[in-house]
Amino acid sequence: MNGIVDNANRALLEISISANAKAVKELITTWIDTAFNGGLVIPRTEIERLRLKKASIIEAILADGTTVELETFACYIDWFGAAYKTQVVANDGEYPLLGTTLLANRVLCVDYRAKTLTLE
Repeated sequence: MNGIVDNANRALLEISISANAKAVKELITTWIDTAFNGGLVIPRTEIERLRLKKASIIEAILADGTTVELETFACYIDWFGAAYKTQVVANDGEYPLLGTTLLANRVLCVDYRAKTLTLE
């Protein structure tokens, strides 16, 4: 998979996502967040637009040590040629985030000089 580094030095990767395995997939641009050990975080506005179904409420510990409850939603993403079912954490942020759970067993190379990203 190939991505880019934008002018704000964000490592960005487009992924295909849908509410269920048979639905038409839509592309969203995610910001690679190696400080996030989950899979995906998507703004509520995108979750509503994609019509993702609520899955559960989970407890999470934020970077400052605060424990919070977060809503999760079910989705399918195209991940290296296969449909991969996962959960998305909802937030009120501006950018979708892709965390280290999806990077596990992969090689991530971000070249800030060339403004490129590869994920193998």
